[in-house]
Amino acid sequence: VQLVESGGGLVQAGGSLRLSCAASGRTFSMYAMGWFRQAPGKEREFVASITWIGAATYYTDSVKGRFTISGDEAKNTIYLQMNSLKPEDTAVYFCASTTTLGATRSRDYKYWGQGTQVTVSS
Repeated sequence: VQLVESGGGLVQAGGSLRLSCAASGRTFSMYAMGWFRQAPGKEREFVASITWIGAATYYTDSVKGRFTISGDEAKNTIYLQMNSLKPEDTAVYFCASTTTLGATRSRDYKYWGQGTQVTVSS
């Protein structure tokens, strides 16, 4: 499985960005896909995930109400709509795939993209 993220960039606080992650290869092996982020000097943290069957979504508390994860199964692509961005959202955002229901730990995700930088200025 290959994952390619896009859509990162520089935005002012309060602004919006939409990240995309396109999957290719053995995509039938994916049960769910998720977004993680890693800020400089910090550990990689879970942001959100979505299952392909049933479109169940999970979010970390700090992004609930501001971020929305969605998926287009026909395109094997997931999205992360990020609104009301804050400087503390600044990080490299990674998408990843998993076969574990409700997984929020990075070690439960097998395939990873290369990451896309999101910078929120104050």
